[in-house]
Amino acid sequence: MFTDTGSFVTETRISAGRRLLHRVHLDLPLLVGLLLLAATGLAVLYSAGERSGELVLRQLTRMTLGFGVLLVLAQVRPATLRRWAPWLYGAGLVLLLAVLVLGVVGKGAQRWLDLGLFTFQPSELMKLAVPMMIAWYLADNPLPPPRRRIAAASLFLLVPALLIAKQPDLGTALLVASAGFFVLFLAGLSWRFMGLLVVVLAVVATLLWVFPNPLLHDYQRQRILTFLHPENDPLGSGYHIIQSAIAIGSGGPYGKGWLNGTQSHLDFLPERSTDFIFSVFSEEFGFLGNLLLLAMYLFVIGRGALIAAEAQDTFSRLLAGSITFTFFVYVFVNIGMVSGLLPVVGLPLPLLSYGGTSLVTVMAGFGMLMSIRTHRRLIAT
Repeated sequence: MFTDTGSFVTETRISAGRRLLHRVHLDLPLLVGLLLLAATGLAVLYSAGERSGELVLRQLTRMTLGFGVLLVLAQVRPATLRRWAPWLYGAGLVLLLAVLVLGVVGKGAQRWLDLGLFTFQPSELMKLAVPMMIAWYLADNPLPPPRRRIAAASLFLLVPALLIAKQPDLGTALLVASAGFFVLFLAGLSWRFMGLLVVVLAVVATLLWVFPNPLLHDYQRQRILTFLHPENDPLGSGYHIIQSAIAIGSGGPYGKGWLNGTQSHLDFLPERSTDFIFSVFSEEFGFLGNLLLLAMYLFVIGRGALIAAEAQDTFSRLLAGSITFTFFVYVFVNIGMVSGLLPVVGLPLPLLSYGGTSLVTVMAGFGMLMSIRTHRRLIAT
């Protein structure tokens, strides 16, 4: 009798918790996945930051802000997001143009606007505004879209990408372009068109490499050459990626243990709390730890894909799919970059790397996913 009563109380509490999550429009599996990644990120950051409680506290503050943005956007209905899309995109373009004229210069790049209390990077806004705009543009028409609509949607993608590349910020420009491309891909691009696109991109990349131009700078060329042959300059341009590979390999199957990494604590690793934090994680937790981390990322990506597949309108489906695929690109590019499989482009590992604007942008995207999931209408069968 006592067992039955205890089970009833437990089930009642679980049911009340589910009702609360439903009222605040949060998807429990996705929320759990994000919280696990955030907790892992704080633990690794504590080690990478030489046990700096202040660094962890700053990151926790930014994570709290990010989850706050997620919670706010989860309350916004997809129909409202759809109405916001062209206005958000237009505002983003104006801010990108303002960066070219009034932007703050830092580390050789002009990417930020000084708003007094803080600086703001408008290119982060376009990671969400571009897929929203293209999804808005394609939503009311039959799919796959005709060529003229593909051409117009491509302009929505190319204009901000070129403005961001001019700052210069090639990594973010490619990510913004990818976010827009995923919307077109999910809208039903033909394989023949995609093949043609690959050929065009290959020709454009060749021309950018051969001829001097304002989009590809010398340091970016050097990054590509270093990616191909890091051993040519092991104490110079190839030093960082070589040390990163050593850190990842030295973790072995089980790792050296939390706080026991040597490559990071002896200052061999660059940017160990930001771009190269995966190297710190690999050294301390090893191959098995990497598998667990990848499983957490794949769980979040899989949940996002399910939300996109079950979305009830074209706009929501295209936007949710783009947000999910873009998150996958974040993870894939960062891990490939620090492992020597891709050129270094300065892209953080989401929810693990120390950061501000990029973290809030990622959480804003997941807030939109929560909204798409929890605002579904009941359809009579």
